[in-house]
Amino acid sequence: MTREPEDGDLVASPPKLPVPEDVAEAIRTLIRWAGDDPGREGLVDTPQRVARAWREYCAGYGEDPGHHLSRTFEEVGGYDSLVLLKDIPFQSHCEHHMAPIIGKASIAYLPRDRVVGISKLARVLHGFARRLQVQERLTAEVADCIWSHLRPLGVAVVIEASHACMTARGVRTPGVAMTTSRVMGCFRDDERSRREVFSLMGY
Repeated sequence: MTREPEDGDLVASPPKLPVPEDVAEAIRTLIRWAGDDPGREGLVDTPQRVARAWREYCAGYGEDPGHHLSRTFEEVGGYDSLVLLKDIPFQSHCEHHMAPIIGKASIAYLPRDRVVGISKLARVLHGFARRLQVQERLTAEVADCIWSHLRPLGVAVVIEASHACMTARGVRTPGVAMTTSRVMGCFRDDERSRREVFSLMGY
């Protein structure tokens, strides 16, 4: 009987899956279109590497992020205040140019009667981030997932990220970060609670 890896377990790298020929050829076509020769030595194995990298970048399609919130704890010693995981680094790719999105997220919730292991909040973020995304939807998906699975009194999610589709192409403006937020429950309804959680997040 196998068990799901726990936090702290060393997990072996998955075996390399074969790359379908049509996927490899699509990458060769892109290399040719960009102006290089996919047959030269440095690029011969690039289609396989790129294909496997994209399977990793988009691993979130193969999981249900809400599953990470299925195990909760009710014995919290009477704790009934804010739970905040701050500045969680993440990487994603924008769905418009498939360019990297690199940023950090802060996730907070006010428990009603149960809490979840803090690493699970990061796993929820990564589960949604490892898909083709727009930052606004990513922010909403993380908040909605926590809200629906934990049923807390409030949820707040703030994401700050740099988008390569803006920094490396197009307007080519590096050093610019985009910030999005979603607040639910008491953080939406009560201005004092909202100010408090944003202050603790550093906003």
